[in-house]
Amino acid sequence: MDNYLFSVFPLENFIDLALYQSGWEQCFPAHTFGPVAKDHYLFHYVISGTGVFSAQNAKGSSTEYHIKSGEGFMMFPQQVCSYWADMELPWEYVWIEFDGLRVKESVELAGLSPEHPVYHSRSKELREKMMEEMLYIVHHPKESPLHILGHGFLFLDYLTRSMAPFRVGKNGKIQDFYMREALAFIEQNFQNDISVEDIAAQCGLNRSYFGTIFRQALGQTPQEFLIHYRMIKAAELLKMTQFSIQDIANAVGYSNPLHFSRAFKKVYGLSPRTWRNENQVARN
Repeated sequence: MDNYLFSVFPLENFIDLALYQSGWEQCFPAHTFGPVAKDHYLFHYVISGTGVFSAQNAKGSSTEYHIKSGEGFMMFPQQVCSYWADMELPWEYVWIEFDGLRVKESVELAGLSPEHPVYHSRSKELREKMMEEMLYIVHHPKESPLHILGHGFLFLDYLTRSMAPFRVGKNGKIQDFYMREALAFIEQNFQNDISVEDIAAQCGLNRSYFGTIFRQALGQTPQEFLIHYRMIKAAELLKMTQFSIQDIANAVGYSNPLHFSRAFKKVYGLSPRTWRNENQVARN
């Protein structure tokens, strides 16, 4: 029989990061879960042992990944997945189900995606700290929601930093500097009419070279990242305010609301108005 811990978090209107459930399990041989599709992100970290994770892609076919201790796997919202423990060396893992406006950006920064769902840490120290935060959350379900949320942010920070690809390699330090400059400039100026050339100029680089190292570091082009960042900010405004679509478009750097709506739908799969109707926080 499995050794098992499980807790569900109280529902709170936390926007940037929301925690839904957590647990720990020492599985018996060939223990299987799924196939299932979750509504939120679900991350498993393997403490010991080994097993197989199967994830369905956009075309409906599945890929199997053999996961061992020190690694992990991410289930993405609405992605059909299943996983099972090894017959001879069944795994022990800890998991957290979470979501929020900051999560998609953080997961992308870590390099995780439905096509690349396996967690490979680049830092043993950060990996172990991430595991400690996950286990703390599992073992302290009766702490206050804000207390647990603080540990949730630490988990997300260690998850992101332990994978961040621009932190390794012989040119890691200079790339790290450029990426920090670029991300800080985007964060401070996303609401303005900025271009990739503007971001590259802030870093003192030409557009071609900047685009190359940005894609190497973050797995997407500067333009893709800028659009996703703006849409995350737009979703926050749609969810928390009564601002018009035009005002929100202007607030995230789009003078044309039609262009904004197209960009938002490409990222979230819904028009801004429809997304707001389904996600807006109720007002008293």
